[in-house]
Amino acid sequence: MPESPRRSVAFIGSECYPFVKTGGLGDVMYALPRELVKQNCDVRVILPRYACIRQQYQDKMVYRGEFYMDLGRTGRNYYVGIMEYVCDGVVYDFIDNQEFFSAGNPYISLVDDIPKYCFFSKAALAALNFMNWIPDIIHCHDWQAALVPVYLRTLFHDSPVGRAKTVLTIHNLRFQGIYNIPTIQYWSGLPDEVFNMGALKQGYEDANMLKGGLAYADRITTVSGTYAQEIQTGEYGEQLEEHLRYHSYKLRGIVNGIDYEMWNPKTDAALAVNYDADDVLKRKKENKLALQKELGLEQDEEKLVLGLISRLTNQKGLDLFNAIIPQVMDGNTQIVVLGTGDKQYEDTFRYYENTYHGMFSACIQYDEARAHRIYAGADALLVPSRFEPCGLTQLNAMHYGTLPIVRETGGLKDTVEPYNVYTGSGNGFTFDRYDAGLLLDAINRAKTTYFTERANWDQVVQRDMAKDVSWENSAKQYKNLYLELTQW
Repeated sequence: MPESPRRSVAFIGSECYPFVKTGGLGDVMYALPRELVKQNCDVRVILPRYACIRQQYQDKMVYRGEFYMDLGRTGRNYYVGIMEYVCDGVVYDFIDNQEFFSAGNPYISLVDDIPKYCFFSKAALAALNFMNWIPDIIHCHDWQAALVPVYLRTLFHDSPVGRAKTVLTIHNLRFQGIYNIPTIQYWSGLPDEVFNMGALKQGYEDANMLKGGLAYADRITTVSGTYAQEIQTGEYGEQLEEHLRYHSYKLRGIVNGIDYEMWNPKTDAALAVNYDADDVLKRKKENKLALQKELGLEQDEEKLVLGLISRLTNQKGLDLFNAIIPQVMDGNTQIVVLGTGDKQYEDTFRYYENTYHGMFSACIQYDEARAHRIYAGADALLVPSRFEPCGLTQLNAMHYGTLPIVRETGGLKDTVEPYNVYTGSGNGFTFDRYDAGLLLDAINRAKTTYFTERANWDQVVQRDMAKDVSWENSAKQYKNLYLELTQW
């Protein structure tokens, strides 16, 4: 095959591992650019220089220049510094401004975040002009960067960067950047014509930054094919379903991958014992015993260990899980929960840890290394989400030989094929309607296979480990989308 044509791409978003990460967006902003470099793309990632970025990265940033930029109707010029960090062929440019980015966390509250991301979206485009690095594609992510396509087609239309094409990716439609029109007009300085019902306007008096970006972007992507369909319905559309149906001709679903350097049981330093598809059946038991010992669970390699690694929120289907825990705890099953979130779930899981001492572990914390050990030591992973745009936990689980038990929604449906007891095909266990009884049924089907058809279970484990869930295939689809937008 001839080498794919070269394209330059600027990624603009609010977080990126390892600098700052609160969720899946940070993983995508890290892994996808690195994979695109391998596919003959010239990639820059533009991020805010938050004060919370660890000093080890701050110290390696190189000053690239500074300028002043007007912002909205403030009547002021604001400092824009550019600090650069290069790693693995990707250039990271950090937009520096103490006034907007000195808080300890990337997201504070809408009243603080609206001005911050109006500034960031405009400054990112101005920085590209300042550096005279004009990309073919500007790839923006979520509502924090959704004004970029709007700025590009209005205030930056006649500047060098104005020739770029834009892609806007929806990672989670629930968050949209909605505030009253006067505030967003004041901070953005965008012309009146963008505040109409076809673009930013929502309801009588609000502006919706994500809605505006969707209207002005050349292409819209979201992180799985099923989620791309779901968000055009009233159940999942978060009040934007009609807008998305109108723009459906430019909407694509491309499922995420996982970073094999970060997630690889053969080289993972966090594990008790490393393994691959050849020795998983023996080594996984050793990781299970080590996990049971670490968490104070009864050490028994024959028990079925169910893992749950999640933000503890309603979206993740935890109300279904809570309703059936007593029925799951049958003396042969152990449950390990890792995550933080709503107090009601944190308290409930602590209660069950006390009730089922030695059989239930509630790790109410965010611990990346422990997450790796749970993927390696658990037999199955629960992802019973109400909705899930893509989901990475089920991909991590499969790559570590842990069978996913998921609800058929979004990316979970696209990546987990239900196990067929007659043919032996499939790579996990699924249920469709959002119902606690159906979740219990899926768990019981998994138990039956584990305890009575272990040879079949082991085959699925090895099949899952052999499955390609890396970023390579997804990055090819993004590259093809870029080429489709820039045909010359």
